[in-house]
Amino acid sequence: MRFFAFILIVLSLVACSEKSLTKEQQAQLESAKEVQNKLNVQYADKKVSPLTDEDFNGFQSLDFFSIDLKYIIKANFIKNAFPIPFEMETNTDRRPIYKKYGTLYFEIDGVKCELPVYQNDSPNIKEEYKNHIFLPFTDLTNGKESYGGGRYIDLELPFESEVLVDFNTAYNPYCAYNHKYSCVISPEKNNLKVAIKAGVKDFDH
Repeated sequence: MRFFAFILIVLSLVACSEKSLTKEQQAQLESAKEVQNKLNVQYADKKVSPLTDEDFNGFQSLDFFSIDLKYIIKANFIKNAFPIPFEMETNTDRRPIYKKYGTLYFEIDGVKCELPVYQNDSPNIKEEYKNHIFLPFTDLTNGKESYGGGRYIDLELPFESEVLVDFNTAYNPYCAYNHKYSCVISPEKNNLKVAIKAGVKDFDH
């Protein structure tokens, strides 16, 4: 009985906390949940899942940090006036062409952070991806709670002077699940000196 009473108390606290949220915050939480649910659906579909056959057979869900509004950041954005195409390093010989689109500036836990964001500059990029902006990053959870190679966030143009970045939607590169994939290595300038306890955790094979 005590256990069930405890569960009821926890659920009531969660319900109360959600009621105290603004409509904008509620929408942000729902959006993060939707992204995470889509990831689970994708990884459970053998046609598109990056999982190995062995891991796929026992797959139920990716492991996520709890969704936290603290990691939904309104970052200041400064566009790079003269972006120069360069070869992005990967874990293989593949070198995709990107350009630095600009830099995001924000603060988490009192730590001032800046993250460059990148745009694919390949001449044969698909039309549907031309407005996509790539945000790779590492943080103090890498190699412990999250994948050692870093994580990614997808953003979309157009950008304004302030950009919403939701770290709850951070996901692992396919290399975290299967060594057959070629994945971008997060540049050194995208290393955050703070723990981002949001998004996908490391995968337990």
